[in-house]
Amino acid sequence: MKKSKHIAFYILFPILTALLIVLNLLIFDVLNGPLVFFVLSWIFIAGFIASSIILMNRRIWWRLIPYGGLILSLTLCINLSSTPEIRKPAVSYDNPIKTEILSIPNGDIQGVYSYDQKVEIYAGIPYAKAPIGDLRWKEPQEVENWEGVRDCSYFAPRSMQTRDSNFVNFAQDIYCEKTWRPDYNCYPQQERSEDSLYLNVWKPAGNVANLPVLVYIHGGSLSSGSSATDDYNGESMAHKGIIMITITYRLGIFGYFAHEDLINESANHTTGNYGLLDQIQALKWINNNIAYFGGDKNNITIAGESAGSSSVSALCTSPLSEGLFKRAIGESSSLVVEKAPHTFRDMSDALEVGKDIMKDLGVSTIEQMRKLSADTLVEYSSLNQGMTVDGYALTKTPYESYLAKENHEEALLNGSNVKEAYAFTVVQYLFEGQPNLSNFKSRLETVFGSEHTNQIYDLYTPSNDDEAFVIFNDIISCWWFTYPHQMWSTMALNNDEDVYRYYFTKENGYYGTNHFGEVIYAYGNIRKAPKTYRYDELDYKLSDDMANYWANFVKNGNPNGEGLLTWPKYNLSDNQVFELGEHIGNIDYPYAGLYPIFTDFIHRGGLEGIYGK
Repeated sequence: MKKSKHIAFYILFPILTALLIVLNLLIFDVLNGPLVFFVLSWIFIAGFIASSIILMNRRIWWRLIPYGGLILSLTLCINLSSTPEIRKPAVSYDNPIKTEILSIPNGDIQGVYSYDQKVEIYAGIPYAKAPIGDLRWKEPQEVENWEGVRDCSYFAPRSMQTRDSNFVNFAQDIYCEKTWRPDYNCYPQQERSEDSLYLNVWKPAGNVANLPVLVYIHGGSLSSGSSATDDYNGESMAHKGIIMITITYRLGIFGYFAHEDLINESANHTTGNYGLLDQIQALKWINNNIAYFGGDKNNITIAGESAGSSSVSALCTSPLSEGLFKRAIGESSSLVVEKAPHTFRDMSDALEVGKDIMKDLGVSTIEQMRKLSADTLVEYSSLNQGMTVDGYALTKTPYESYLAKENHEEALLNGSNVKEAYAFTVVQYLFEGQPNLSNFKSRLETVFGSEHTNQIYDLYTPSNDDEAFVIFNDIISCWWFTYPHQMWSTMALNNDEDVYRYYFTKENGYYGTNHFGEVIYAYGNIRKAPKTYRYDELDYKLSDDMANYWANFVKNGNPNGEGLLTWPKYNLSDNQVFELGEHIGNIDYPYAGLYPIFTDFIHRGGLEGIYGK
C-alpha cells in the first residue's frame, strides 16, 4: 500500500504540474515575460494537490505537510518573483521622434512626441535639488542649472518606497478581476530612488500660449506611487488643449518623518511635511516656468486621488501655496474634516514615532540617520503616512483653515466611489471573517460605539448575510472617504465657492467602483488600457464624458459643456450628488443619513478632537 502511494505521487505530481502549465500556456500570453513566478506557482499548487490526496488518510500531522509546503511555496514565490527595475520611457512606441530643443531658465531640454505627433512629452524635469545626503529631511532647495541638452524621453525614478512584489500584484489582479485570470507577464517595474524630485509635462505640439494647466498629484497613502502611471498619463488632456503635469514628491519616512532635532535645525522650525513642501516647490517651479511650455500661470488647477487628494486639500490651506493655483480637484480623500481618518496625524504622535524609529535603528542623532542607507530606512515608511500641523507648511488643520475662510481655491470638483473601502477591509476579513447578519452590529460597535451604532442600525438594517456585508462596507466607505468629501464640499460652499460633487458608480471588469477606479476614466486613458481590464463601449463613452467634464473644469471652473448632460452645482439642501456611471445625473446619496451621526460621533468625543491641539 505504501509503495502504491509513492508510485501514485510520482505519477500524479508531474501530470498535474504539466497539465496546469500547458493549460495556462494555452490560455494566457505568458511567453513575453519571465516565467519564474508562473512556473513556480503552479508547480507548488500541483504539489499541494497531489500530496494532499496521497496523505488524505494519514495521521493529522502527516496531513499538515502539504499546508507547510504551501506556506513555504508562497514565501518562495514572494521572494523569487521580483522583476527588474528599469527606466520607464515617456512613450510606449519604439524609436520615438524627438521634439525640438526647448530652452527654459534652468537649461535646455528635449522630449519626445506622442505616436500621433500631436503631443509633446517632457519627462523627468528636475524641479528641486536631489534631497539626498545633508538635504535628507530638509526643505526642498532650488534646482541648479545644467549644461547641455537634458534628455527628457524617460521618466525619473519613483520616490523611494518598498519594492512591489509580483505575488502581491498577482493577488491584486485576482481580487480586482474576480477571476483566476491575472496577468502573468511580470513586467519590469519602474526604478526607485531617493533622488526623485522631478515632474513630467504633456503639452499640445507646436507653438501654443496661455493654455490652462492641470497639475496632478499621485496617491499611494503617502508611502508609495508614481508620477508615471498610465492611468493618469497626460496625453488625452493635452489633446483637449490642456497642459498636464504630474509630479513626484518624497514619500514615507523620507517625506513625513518628524523629530525635534529637525525642528531645531530648520530655519523655518518645520518637520514632518517634507513631501508637502516638495509639492509646493513643484508648484513654484511651474509658476516660474510654465510660460515656456505655452501655459498660463494664472489658470492652474491642482488635482489628486487618494493621498494625492488629501495633499490637494492641504495645499488649499497652506499659506505657502497661496496664489500658486486657481482651482482644485479632489478624488477619494479629504483632510477638511475635524478628524481625518487617514494621511494626517498630531504633531505629538509624529514626533513620538520619530523617536521610536531612531531607537529601533540604534541611532541617537539626525547625522547618524542621514548616513543610513535608503534601503534600511524605507522599511519604516508605513509608520510615516501622515501630514501634520508644523507651523510652516500648515499653520492650522485644513478644517480649521476652511472655518477661518483661509482656503485658496476659487472652485472645487470633488467626490468618491461606491466601494472605496472594500479593498482595505478585505485584509481585516482574513483575520476576523466577513461581516454577516450575526456580527454586523458588533463589528460596527468596534468603530462607532454602541449608541451611534444603534442609530446607524435603525437607518441601515440588513436582512441577510449578503446585505450585511455590502452595507457594512458601504458605511466604512462613507466614514473614510465620502463623509470627508461631504465636509469639504460643505466648507467650500460656506466660503461662497462653486462646488461640483460626483459619485462614481460604474462597475466594470477591473477596478470597478473600488478606490482608484474612476481615475482611468477621468483622465481619458481607458481606450489605451490593457485588454485584461475588460472595458466595453459604455465604459469608453463614460470616460469620454468624464474627461470632458474634468477638462472643462480645468479650463473655466465649470465642468459643463457642449454635448454633456448638465452637472448642477452642489446644493446642501438636497444632498444630491452627480452620478457618473451607466446613469449620468443627480441622485440622492443612499447613505446621507450617516452624515449627522458621524458629526455627532466626533463632537461627542468619539474621536480625540482636532489635530494640532
